[in-house]
Amino acid sequence: MVLPWTGRRYYSWNKLLLSVFGEKVAKIPLDAGLSCPNRAGGAPGCIYCSPRGSGDLAGEVGLDLSRQFARNRARAREKWPQVQKFIAYFQAYTNTLAPVDKLKDLYGQALAQEGVVGLSISTRPDCLPPAVLDLLTAINRRTWLWVELGLQSIHDVTLSRINRGHDSACFIRAAGALRARGIRVCAHIILGLPGETEAMMLDTARALAGLGLDGIKIHLLTVLKDTPLALLWENGLVPLPDLETYADWVADVLEVLPPQMVIQRLTGDAPAPQLLAPAWSLRKWETLMAIENELARRDSWQGKKWGAPEKSSMEKERYS
Repeated sequence: MVLPWTGRRYYSWNKLLLSVFGEKVAKIPLDAGLSCPNRAGGAPGCIYCSPRGSGDLAGEVGLDLSRQFARNRARAREKWPQVQKFIAYFQAYTNTLAPVDKLKDLYGQALAQEGVVGLSISTRPDCLPPAVLDLLTAINRRTWLWVELGLQSIHDVTLSRINRGHDSACFIRAAGALRARGIRVCAHIILGLPGETEAMMLDTARALAGLGLDGIKIHLLTVLKDTPLALLWENGLVPLPDLETYADWVADVLEVLPPQMVIQRLTGDAPAPQLLAPAWSLRKWETLMAIENELARRDSWQGKKWGAPEKSSMEKERYS
């Protein structure tokens, strides 16, 4: 089965953009030069996060936003020569971690760039004080706004293990505050985190399915150079899935998500020079096709098991 309004087995980001804007829209990554509270005082941050704060593919450090945007827009047009509309994407580090006046200026600069029709802001759930929420509410009235919130796992034991710096309740409060203001929310999760079983990953998906979120990004755990995770992996403490296993995990997750939740990502884009493992993750098209093929093999689709009663991994352990 395919979802009738998408023609695919899941509701893709590109399909949403086409339905909203009527044409191809490219997302332009930017580095606003901000930081992360999880790196304060020289702390290492989340164990998987690169020194660039997950912004390795964002704009060049030190360039102003206009020049970053121009360079990355040119790169986008090399891939899609006809594209005229863009989403400015604040990707690197925590993009609400600054005084409100500075954030207002940064967002305004991005919105002023030629062809920009929307804004996507990546941040943490513990960096949304009331004044920032007020600013985002105003921005949401002005443009097509998405706020991307990192969660990674609903399990607090995992969040502690990966040094996330907040608990799941913090994410739920932040997502609720954004949704209450009519702001679109996209959650980030990572499959294959240390110590997590597949049942735990499905707990995360089911929890997000019940929060009324607008979108989700599903990431594969990748091991990058110069991260705490790299040391664990080099010592054999982080098992990583093969491509077939990952495709199976993603298909399981898609089945329990509501069909109207937009799937912004099905895997990650790790920079090749920094990637240690898994090597197959660099073959993005092959990964996407493996997920499509797994859904087809099952005759399954996003939302097939949405709302179906299922004991969580914690309940299974309690009653087994």
